[in-house]
Amino acid sequence: MPSTPTTTSSHPLTGREVVLRHGAYTASVVTLGASLRSLEHDGRPLVVAFHADRMRPAYRGTLLAPWPNRVVDGRYTFDGEDQQLPLTEPERGHALHGLLVWADWQVTALAEDSVTLTAELAPSAGYPHRLVVEGTYALDDDGLTTTVTARSLSGRAPYGTSAHPYLTAGGASLDATVLTLPADRYVETAGERLLPAGERDVTDAPWPDFRTPTAIGDAMVDHAFTGLARAADGRARVRLEAPDGFAVEMTWGPELGWVQVHTADRPEPELNRVGLAVEPMTCPPDAFSTGEDVVVLDGVQEHTASWTISAG
Repeated sequence: MPSTPTTTSSHPLTGREVVLRHGAYTASVVTLGASLRSLEHDGRPLVVAFHADRMRPAYRGTLLAPWPNRVVDGRYTFDGEDQQLPLTEPERGHALHGLLVWADWQVTALAEDSVTLTAELAPSAGYPHRLVVEGTYALDDDGLTTTVTARSLSGRAPYGTSAHPYLTAGGASLDATVLTLPADRYVETAGERLLPAGERDVTDAPWPDFRTPTAIGDAMVDHAFTGLARAADGRARVRLEAPDGFAVEMTWGPELGWVQVHTADRPEPELNRVGLAVEPMTCPPDAFSTGEDVVVLDGVQEHTASWTISAG
């Protein structure tokens, strides 16, 4: 009797990997969640990388759509219709980070220094809309710019977007790095479920005022911020600097009025405080429920948001 052949999958868990290069910058993007797997400048990391053939940890590097952050209890109302999303954060009972973080996006354009990935989101329980979302990663002298564009194929649809990179200043200890976060207000959270509990002045927060450069130390942050100071061109800027002066910066435009910042406090030693999650967002936590800053795609106009990560 002939033996049964065995096969080994040649497909990494995170999908197809694309490596981009420009000058001193190198980036790696994978198709699972259109995720930024790595970004380096002269060999020093600007984001915390992950392995291509292991489960991507803690949403690291993924694009978030059609909503960022949490929808409390997964419930919201849009155009008079009550909706119930699947609870993808079961320990807290929320719908977390949209519907495309585990999708395998398709590479639709590729060059040495840029790649575009596209996903078509089919209607599903709690989100009965069809969208096309494109994410483009492009390297140039200013760093890595990510641009997310969405359009509805089925009329009116609520929408928001963000990203989930964990910044690192060349791999330096998070506690020893200096953070500049130019935000006047933050969203307080209540209880273990992290329920949004209203905006507060950052001077009321239980951590230092990071509007001026301050060492992170043992500060524990997992909050949304707004009231962002912006340069003349309308861009906000977060900076993380290592003790040796090497720094990473993330900037974004006025279409992103919020940013979630998380010091990555985790029970797993290999994930704990490995970097600083900086997630510029079009809308705050639970926006689908409150309606605050929710984008309504109307089947005609596209929505575009972009951000840049660079060596500072």
